[in-house]
Amino acid sequence: MKRRDFLKGAAGMAGVAALAAVPFSAAKAEGEAIYKPGTYTATAVGLGTVTVTMTFDETSITDVQVDVSGESATRGAQLGGGLAGMIKMQQGTDLDIMANASITNKAVLRAANNCIAQAKGEAPVPEVAQTQNTGSYEDWLGMEPEIAEADIAETIDTDIVIVGAGNGGMAAAAYAAQNGLQFRVVEAYGCVQDTRHWYGAIDSKTGFDQGAVPMNKHKLLSEISRYASGKCDQRVVRTWINESAAMQDFIAGILENEPYNYKCKVTTGEAAHWPLSDENTTYFFPEQEHTYMGARKARNVVFQEYIEGLGYGIDFNRSLVKLEKDADGRVTGIIAESTEDGSYIRYNAAKGVLLACGGYPANPYMMEALDPLAVKVTTCYNYSPRDRGMGIRAAIWAGASLDKEAAPMLFDRGIVKPGVDAGYMDCPSAFGGKEFPGTVTQYFPGTQPFLKVNRRGERFANESSPYNDINYAAGNQPGGVYCQVHDANFFEDVTRFHTIGCSAGVQNPGMMENNLKQMEEQGLVMKADTLDELADKLGFEGEAKNTFLATIDRYNELYDKQDDEDFGKMKERLSAIRTAPFYGCWLGASLLTTLQGIAINEKAQALTEARDVIPGLYVTGDNSGSFFANNYPCLMPGLACGRTMCLGIKAIKTMGELE
Repeated sequence: MKRRDFLKGAAGMAGVAALAAVPFSAAKAEGEAIYKPGTYTATAVGLGTVTVTMTFDETSITDVQVDVSGESATRGAQLGGGLAGMIKMQQGTDLDIMANASITNKAVLRAANNCIAQAKGEAPVPEVAQTQNTGSYEDWLGMEPEIAEADIAETIDTDIVIVGAGNGGMAAAAYAAQNGLQFRVVEAYGCVQDTRHWYGAIDSKTGFDQGAVPMNKHKLLSEISRYASGKCDQRVVRTWINESAAMQDFIAGILENEPYNYKCKVTTGEAAHWPLSDENTTYFFPEQEHTYMGARKARNVVFQEYIEGLGYGIDFNRSLVKLEKDADGRVTGIIAESTEDGSYIRYNAAKGVLLACGGYPANPYMMEALDPLAVKVTTCYNYSPRDRGMGIRAAIWAGASLDKEAAPMLFDRGIVKPGVDAGYMDCPSAFGGKEFPGTVTQYFPGTQPFLKVNRRGERFANESSPYNDINYAAGNQPGGVYCQVHDANFFEDVTRFHTIGCSAGVQNPGMMENNLKQMEEQGLVMKADTLDELADKLGFEGEAKNTFLATIDRYNELYDKQDDEDFGKMKERLSAIRTAPFYGCWLGASLLTTLQGIAINEKAQALTEARDVIPGLYVTGDNSGSFFANNYPCLMPGLACGRTMCLGIKAIKTMGELE
């Protein structure tokens, strides 16, 4: 029986229909065989899709694995292990959590009930859907699914199909709606995706109103290209340079009028520069960062309300399976799979398809194959667990070219306990069987240029650097991690350091104190009255401890000289370590996303290896390439999201013949 046929028919089965309402418990006579031994899997829709796998012998549940990696990265996705343990301990789903259960909890229990019903013979065992296979670690791309015509349950005709309700997809949808175009948004999960509040634009009216001065566009183009070692397509970069102001005007026209009346904050001028130094070279910050952070509703939610108010909608819980092409090679639409009933839906797109469904940071198959260096230095994730590279794989199957070099966005904020190495650890319940060991998505004080040492107690790099640099430097150190140390004068230090972007938040009074307190309570930040005691808490022993203490003495000496003779750090970012209490922690990279995507031109059209346009296929956001290489230029906060929305709108302009 096909999975979709089983799910369609399940509603008519009394036993299965009751699964969502009546929890199973271990009510059985001692020794009575009530299960058919084996392993059973079921899914249920929460915010995304949760998967529960349970193993049974004749009388008990012997193992429970819960995959909630498709849920919210900071909420639901943290619940899997706890729920699995509770179900196994209780030998069923009769758990005392339903009164205040989250959407994720309820979905896990529904899926677990289905597994139990299968093991009892009260529900058919469904076939596992093959459309979302991931290949293997040797073959991450896998094979393009073949879908028979007889299996297409519904066909929808429109002009434009937008795949993904994230930052790029929702900006594109709002622009299409404002211009009266016919389109459908297809989203694999049950809600619009997380809003990246900070985005880059230059020379916008909003910026000028807040004191910005016109940018040197030639210098900006050169700087972005230099950061990518010339591996970007400068014509694609130029689209953002020339059209980001119009993008901001469009966004402001929705967010700053009724019924929202939000106010945009623009970071520009001196607030956007690293500290200047006469003796050292500073970095150029070539844009203005815009944000509506703190608004009552996130931008993507506002865009959803906007398009719905104009009569459009979003087809939630429909996951991309493949792109379709005609005999001439033009992309004519997509096939999607319902994550609710397993049915297939064909979307015909007369004008084109826009892929805006993210990168691949949550896909360990792709990460290990395409970016092993980022894996080597990463200790935790800050990515959306939904970003598994499906849009990239579908585009490659359709003949598109993938950038040849990885470009991860790594934050130097992956805090872990002493002794933990960077890199994947085995986790059978996680997607791909692997996950990073960190439990905190980002420890923001980690970006501050305090003293950093390796496990031998040695200083190994200039700590005043873009986010990812210290992580890559640590890739050459034991365990791929490093220790950060500072004293009680941290607030004075971080104010003087004047970091930019999201790391600047710790310059607000009280914020860093709260971070330290929270991490200390979790055993991730060590606090001590003496440096000797701090060394012990951080795990330094023997010669490493002696070196650690000697390194701090040397660092204090450099501070007194106001001259970093060892690594050349600017004097404004040196700090003394003399005033108790002392603080230390271990850090690696926090992986936000990947920026290695499908090659595009300046109109966001997908390109082949020969750099020919694939008619009808457009790509934006982390799904797309041609803009970044090596890594993300974090000295330009908001550039990636600004590029994402700008090129999404550009694709709509091209498909809708609006230019």
